[in-house]
Amino acid sequence: MDQYEYLRTAHRVYGKNISELARQTGHSRNTIKKALRGEPWGYKEREQQLFPVLGPYRSIIEEWLRNDKEQPRKQRHTARRVYNRLRVEQGYQGSESNVRRFVREMQMELGLDLSSQVFIPCEPDAGQEAEVDWGTAKAVLGGEAVRLKFFCMRSKFSGKHFVRFYPCERKQAFFDAHIKAFDFFAGIFPVLIYDNLTTAVRKVLQGKRRIEQESFGRFKAYYSFTARFCNPDSGNEKGGVEGLVGFARRNYMVPVPEAENLEELNEKLLSDCLAYGSHKMAGRTESVAELYEGEKGHLLETPEVAYSNIRLHEARVDKYATVTVDKNRYSVPWQYAGRRLKILAHVDRVEIFSGGKRLAVHERMFANNNWSLAPEHYLELIQQRPMSFSSARVIRQWREHWPQSLHQLLASFCRMQGETKGIKDFITVLMLYSRYRAGDVEAAVELALEKNLYGSEGVRHLLIYANEPKATIAPLADWPSLPSPDVTVYGVLGGVQ
Repeated sequence: MDQYEYLRTAHRVYGKNISELARQTGHSRNTIKKALRGEPWGYKEREQQLFPVLGPYRSIIEEWLRNDKEQPRKQRHTARRVYNRLRVEQGYQGSESNVRRFVREMQMELGLDLSSQVFIPCEPDAGQEAEVDWGTAKAVLGGEAVRLKFFCMRSKFSGKHFVRFYPCERKQAFFDAHIKAFDFFAGIFPVLIYDNLTTAVRKVLQGKRRIEQESFGRFKAYYSFTARFCNPDSGNEKGGVEGLVGFARRNYMVPVPEAENLEELNEKLLSDCLAYGSHKMAGRTESVAELYEGEKGHLLETPEVAYSNIRLHEARVDKYATVTVDKNRYSVPWQYAGRRLKILAHVDRVEIFSGGKRLAVHERMFANNNWSLAPEHYLELIQQRPMSFSSARVIRQWREHWPQSLHQLLASFCRMQGETKGIKDFITVLMLYSRYRAGDVEAAVELALEKNLYGSEGVRHLLIYANEPKATIAPLADWPSLPSPDVTVYGVLGGVQ
């Protein structure tokens, strides 16, 4: 700017000509002429960028990018891919930066530039819409690392959110998560926004049309909400809950959460969701908790009776005394082999009935080809066939969790009674688990080892002595009392000679 001012002042005020100014400043005559005409001083960007080395390849790049318009969004050319193809397939020797610059210009011209998307700032109505999505995280349950799914529902107006862990994304988990979320929010959002998840959508049609799963239609009708689905590959249409998935993973699941079981883990997660509320969203003057308090009155009321999220079916007990539910086996007492039983499959457990009698309850499994075997269903049968004890699947699974005292008791029984009789007698001890608490049985086993007792009767008597109240003699009721004795007669007796 100092040079610009000097040139104009020297020419206008002091009458110096262009040649003289060129000698004094070292600028070219054309540059001085521009300054005197008042044109912009300094660098001026070209109206059209030249690509002298890239020029022969421009038509090839343009053809590649035009073809990208017909390809899936995630399988289109990036600038790096264009550069690598030019170098390998066409022998291009120029720089990558020029390729990137040209590709960026062509993508904008063809409407392929994703970075050019513009979002409209919106302010949703209170209590009208919520967004739903799933995420995946690692957790430790009972000392074992597992991969879990977590369900997220977020209010678009207040930003209040609900998060809950499940073993899978299946239909029952999907419905149960909604029921728990409605209880958490104390109401139902009239509109819920989803991507095109298969538990809700059977087929995606053109535009906004969808063929919904029949079961989802029934569930939606029961709670009287409307489902709105995003366009395929358009997660930004429910960006709030997309962000919640990452927020929950970073804030609620770091460090990796640990619990004894899934229910305990979800209790911790619920506490985190209830505590969230002091944050203020961008552009809002009220906190999440304050917005949510004002939003409650706009939600639909929940039905008095929750949706029945139970699958009912029948199955025949196979020769292993198990019934199969979703490719997993669950045991029943061996006496019911060959009979048809009714099964109630809940989201977290499986109940098995014969008539009105409940025979077994198992924790629900969601992988394939797993066995859930209850020892009490097989112990009597194994006692009749003691040589199957060591190889029985139910015993092998159970032995992994036995305390050391049980292993010692089995060894002492076999040593003192012989293998066959010792195993039979030891199974009698195992049967005590169905009548007494595990801690009491194991305490009695340890005491039996200490007292050198080598039979199940000794363990049973120790349990009875420890758990049954001591017998006491109650006073006789309504029994006539004896007359009080006259003690003076004893003095008379003492005086007899």
